Amino acid sequence: MKYTNDMKNRLKRVEGQVRGVLRMMEEEKDCKEVIYQLTAIRAALDKATAYIIGKNMEQCMLQQMEKGESVDKIIQEAIQLLVKSR
Repeated sequence: MKYTNDMKNRLKRVEGQVRGVLRMMEEEKDCKEVIYQLTAIRAALDKATAYIIGKNMEQCMLQQMEKGESVDKIIQEAIQLLVKSR
């Protein structure tokens, strides 16, 4: 699979958020603020995961359809990946 710059940029943003949380901890910020940021990081990772799975599914489905084959297996694999990611 080709990982696009958009996919990579999503993870770079998460990386920046993690660094920000570490900085907050070093500065002994309030626990609530840290937890809010950790929650935002989890949400960003969930969105990045779903985006990558969706793009992969799209590419695989197009390839299967070009061959005239069923896409049912690809859909099931994508569902399994989403379930595992939780």
